[in-house]
Amino acid sequence: MIEVRHLTRVFRTYKKQPGFWGGVKGLFRREFEETAAANDISFDIAEGEFVGFLGPNGAGKTTTLKMLSGLIFPTSGSARVAGFDPTRRENAYRRIFALVLGQKNQLWWDLPAMESFHLLRAIYGLPAEEFQRTLDELLDLLEVRGKLNVMVRELSLGERMKMELIAALLHRPRVLFLDEPTIGLDVVSQKAVRQFLRDYNRRHRVTILLTSHYMADIKELCDRVIVIHKGIKIYDGALDRLEHAGGAKKKIISFLPALSSVEGPATNRTAAFPDSWQSRHGSTARSDDGKFTLAVPADKVVEVSQEILSTGPVADITIEDVPLEDVIAELFQSRA
Repeated sequence: MIEVRHLTRVFRTYKKQPGFWGGVKGLFRREFEETAAANDISFDIAEGEFVGFLGPNGAGKTTTLKMLSGLIFPTSGSARVAGFDPTRRENAYRRIFALVLGQKNQLWWDLPAMESFHLLRAIYGLPAEEFQRTLDELLDLLEVRGKLNVMVRELSLGERMKMELIAALLHRPRVLFLDEPTIGLDVVSQKAVRQFLRDYNRRHRVTILLTSHYMADIKELCDRVIVIHKGIKIYDGALDRLEHAGGAKKKIISFLPALSSVEGPATNRTAAFPDSWQSRHGSTARSDDGKFTLAVPADKVVEVSQEILSTGPVADITIEDVPLEDVIAELFQSRA
């Protein structure tokens, strides 16, 4: 459904010198700086896939989505979406995709959402019955039927994002580009949007490319992720294998009480756990409440746990997977 080959976009920006005379000099001699927002990116996405597109701010995620949408042109390389070349901006192509930007509105601010929906119906030339059928389905899935005649500016952020999704899906696109659709939403609204996207993807086999800084979005929705850093693709594969790309690690959290909290006669008490203790197999951090946290290789978990238990009194110990955010951050740092 989506084919990207060596896609590159270079932005050329003017570097203005400070002060009045710097502006005057710029009239005669200008210095420019080139930045590759996307640098030789290639990937394929099959029909019906739900793919996460990850990277830090400025990595080139939004730029890539805009090139796939035909909003900006690539400096080099090519892309095809459902057989169309986005750079040609054909009307037939505009009818099969939708782009939702979490920080920008497509609905008219001072009108009820229903007015915008009718305008979009006219723009896409949708038959009345088809439009109403699609609208009813989306309103029921997102549970916002009672807000149709409320001014968009008076809706809550979560309600407004739901209306934005409805506006994007009224023409039944085959491809959906989502750029931070849950940004700024509360936990309840995030969960509702995620549930809707999951159900809609399964029901209609829409191909979805999602960017998000909320790892909960990625974990719940995507089986595959593409990670870019400084415009360069550094990972493309299954989400459950991403941790191995950054080194398979586990997090060991142990709460170690002071000597006074250990029960039993003083003569039988084990020596207090050393405040400055460090494991031989990974980085060790200690918080003010006596909690030690270690990140260790997965194959050293048993050995390190035994090391902790033999060193001093341990009230509790927990072994967890390293959070996905930390794995991705480590990938970025290794490519810095």
